[in-house]
Amino acid sequence: MEEANGRVVLVGAPLGNPGDASQRLRDTLTSADVVAAEDTRRLTRLARDLGVTVGGRIVSYFEGNEERRTPELVDALRAGQTVAVVTDGGMPSVSDPGYRLVRAALDAGFPVTAAPGPSAVTTALALSGLPSDRFVFEGFLPRSGSARRSRLRELAAEPRTLILFEAPHRVGDALADLVATFGPGRPAAVCRELTKTYEEVRRGRLAELADWAAASPPRGEITLVLGGAPVTAAARPADEDLRAAVAEREAAGDSRRDAISAVATEFGLRRREVYALVHQAQ
Repeated sequence: MEEANGRVVLVGAPLGNPGDASQRLRDTLTSADVVAAEDTRRLTRLARDLGVTVGGRIVSYFEGNEERRTPELVDALRAGQTVAVVTDGGMPSVSDPGYRLVRAALDAGFPVTAAPGPSAVTTALALSGLPSDRFVFEGFLPRSGSARRSRLRELAAEPRTLILFEAPHRVGDALADLVATFGPGRPAAVCRELTKTYEEVRRGRLAELADWAAASPPRGEITLVLGGAPVTAAARPADEDLRAAVAEREAAGDSRRDAISAVATEFGLRRREVYALVHQAQ
């Protein structure tokens, strides 16, 4: 364990409304020796809105420089400094910069703590009107259409409420792919600009939401919430039948990954369950 008193503080920033900032956020911004910000301009604006002065050194920490800057921040920890991580909104490391530093700090023996704050994941879930007792967060879907559709096929049988992030210019295509893979009647919600002036939550069936997005492409930051797959009472096929179904699809030209995903979706099973069956037989 390192003897120095350096530590990492993950700071939950408001999603858009400065009124959601906690006192711990304010205190951490003024007291940290280093503030690693996803966007230094946004941090400056947030500090101004909150009426606080960032007391330490401000450095940029985003996807493009995260790998290079992490060792520098670990060096600051070794010097006994407190390093605060702030993203554009929500909790660091949740589809945002932060995880790499958390892992590096822990591996080097430094403590990591948090000043908890807003999260688009749980905010969208609560506002969606969909079951919230069990849910899955998938982050951003793949950007390319083929990769996105492949991933959605893997998720189609997930019985828990599913939460996704998506860029506004890809929402229409993502919803169209969701209709094709999840079915037009699956309940869903499109949450836009949460906590901001133009906050909007559209609830309905996937087909309705896809038509809405096609006619009037939404702007701003988007979180999608999808109802889980309905649980069917159909009998589970025997292991050998599942293996045979995968082999049949492979023989027809599917990759093993796609074949396993398709069979899992067809029979309402988890992909990893079918994967294990196939590979146990080898």
